[in-house]
Amino acid sequence: MSDTLVDQRGRGGVVEPLATRSMRAIGTTAVIAVTDGARVDEGLALLAEDLRSLDAACSRFRADSELRQLEATSGGHPAAVSSLLFDALDVARSVAVRTAGIVDPTIGSALIELGYDCDFDALDPDGRQVERGVPRPAPGWWQIELDPVARTVRIPAGVHVDLGATAKAWAADRSAYRIAEALDCGVLVNLGGDVAVGGPAPVDGWPVGIAAACTTPVAETDCVVSLLAGGLATSGTTARSWLRGGRRVHHIIDPWTGEPAPSIWRLVSTTAPSCVEANAWSTAAVVWGDDAVGNLCGFDVPARLVDAEGEVVRVGDWPVDTDAPLGRPEGRGQGTVR
Repeated sequence: MSDTLVDQRGRGGVVEPLATRSMRAIGTTAVIAVTDGARVDEGLALLAEDLRSLDAACSRFRADSELRQLEATSGGHPAAVSSLLFDALDVARSVAVRTAGIVDPTIGSALIELGYDCDFDALDPDGRQVERGVPRPAPGWWQIELDPVARTVRIPAGVHVDLGATAKAWAADRSAYRIAEALDCGVLVNLGGDVAVGGPAPVDGWPVGIAAACTTPVAETDCVVSLLAGGLATSGTTARSWLRGGRRVHHIIDPWTGEPAPSIWRLVSTTAPSCVEANAWSTAAVVWGDDAVGNLCGFDVPARLVDAEGEVVRVGDWPVDTDAPLGRPEGRGQGTVR
């Protein structure tokens, strides 16, 4: 997703100042935009606080994170955890159920075997020529047992959890709502392509650019859409890829095989009432491959898919792209449009 938002024309041609700030956090570019420009720095500070807490609780790459400590010390027995980690695991399990196990949080071992065992910024994309072991299916999301009364979690020994497919989107939702309430204005939070909005939106919505990488300049985005509420997520197979065993791999894993999903779609964007739900569908679509369009239609999910050749497929009520680098889409799509 684009990490830049610009002034948006409101009623009567009046410009609404959408102030933005960005920073590096949780291994990606984090952006906040607010409708009250005077409070944008307050919003950035609140977002930074939220992301520090998330990283301390849920990071797969920090030996001192609560998640890693839970896996290392619980011995497969129930252990009390913070409400933050419990909620993040609960969301991950719920997404796994909603997607029939396609988005599974127990793919940690598969990612480690592929060499994705550190923050992506520290991973050498042209190295890691070590052969990997035999790929194995994910143990299964049901292995994570939650007790909401005692607020305990049991993760069997040897099961490694990766919350990358859900925690970032959940954090975007959580921060957008919290910051909008604290600042009493409209707020957009973009965490590396996982976008959530809270509070009153600009009259014409939030202009959001879609691209393979969140650092793409606005003028080079694939398209711009207007987001009025809920969330928008983009998943892809090109931005986070590296070499392993002499072949290029990426971070979206098919839990049934333990292998990277086939690169049928290089970019999938979806919208939903929340960023968590949007991210669930965009990730699932990459794993579904050839079945993605039919499945998204079946679930009535608005989506924009870009295949390996660059052809665009729009599903449901996804807006038709415009030639303008920024602005509200001119039309709305119905059904599947190529």
